[in-house]
Amino acid sequence: MSIEIKVPVLPESIADATMLNWHKQPGDLIRREENLVDIETEKVVLEVPAPQDGVIKEILRDTGTIVVSGEPIAIIESVDEIPQAGSETVADSASHQESEIKQESPPDQPPESQTRTSPAARHIADAEGIDASKIKGSGRRGHVLKEDLLAHTPTSKASTEEHNALPTHPLSPGNWDDHPGVPARETRREPMSRLRQTVATRLLQAQQNAALLTTFNEVDLSAITTIRERHRDDFEKQHGVRLGMISFFVKATVQGLRRFPIINAAVEEDQIIYPGYEDIGIAVASPRGLVVPVIKNAGAMSFAGIESAIREYGAQAKAGSLSLEDLTGGTFTITNGGVFGSLLSTPIINPPQSAILGMHKIQERPIALDGEVVIRPMMYLALTYDHRIIDGADAVQFLVTLKEALEDPARLMLNL
Repeated sequence: MSIEIKVPVLPESIADATMLNWHKQPGDLIRREENLVDIETEKVVLEVPAPQDGVIKEILRDTGTIVVSGEPIAIIESVDEIPQAGSETVADSASHQESEIKQESPPDQPPESQTRTSPAARHIADAEGIDASKIKGSGRRGHVLKEDLLAHTPTSKASTEEHNALPTHPLSPGNWDDHPGVPARETRREPMSRLRQTVATRLLQAQQNAALLTTFNEVDLSAITTIRERHRDDFEKQHGVRLGMISFFVKATVQGLRRFPIINAAVEEDQIIYPGYEDIGIAVASPRGLVVPVIKNAGAMSFAGIESAIREYGAQAKAGSLSLEDLTGGTFTITNGGVFGSLLSTPIINPPQSAILGMHKIQERPIALDGEVVIRPMMYLALTYDHRIIDGADAVQFLVTLKEALEDPARLMLNL
């Protein structure tokens, strides 16, 4: 019995997705729950598991194809059970048939599956009368791209030959490869991932559609450093998670957002939306780029709960296993450039949010305290905000609230 494999249902906020990487090919034997293909959305990479044991009969959507929710992408042929080792499997039979078909094909006409071209490349190939199967593709898995076809058009060849016929200086770029010690000039081209495209769009949208302004302050982290050193071992023993710095910042942020609700608000057309909760996004780096998992109802969580959530999100980000739900929503964002050594920066808000807090590197610096110069672990704080709805006074006082809470953590316990 044939079964259609379809694109998982995508959230309303995500219109489409991209076929990222097939792990199986036609004729391959598959097992139930085995991952068939990765599908990349603008936020996460989704895995599509096999619904049951079977054999890949046909792949309907190639790598790089744009797909939507519920769209068929493959057909599998179900089998009652997977044969044991030593016996010919259905996959073996399919592979044998495929091999026979390949042998019957003329050697100068490779199967279509061996030469994949983009729509733009096929258009150029048809217009110029070029055999795309004889061109080495520079795309993923050898796909022939538009640029590959342009390089083989008669106009391009004539221009190249005319250029090569011109006299060149012995050390001109065209002759560098002939001179030892001169580094080769190579260029690598790769498509932007959906995540990177989304980040680029969102950041550009933020700068174009909001009146961004950044205010700064600095905080002495001596008190928090002392608390962590004094209670680190007991905290980890009791809760099974390390007492980090970020939980103090989340707690202080929640207190600031409750005192100045406009920092937690968002603009929607001609209205200001005030959430009755604090969903704090924590920007973290992943192999695919920057992602912002959201700690839901952060105001109701303990230090241990916040630390556990952050540790889990960090591990999932590295493994690429964050879900869409993990990345959805958020009323305010915290980003920590200090982990990479940043001393000061101006972060950009994450639309539709109206503000973002930037943490930075903790650095021992001399400061004046009670008429004396002392060395303290200091950090610069940056708050970028949408000046359309947030006044400078609110932004500055929000940072002062954070500064007071972080320099005297007892205020967090007493809600002062």
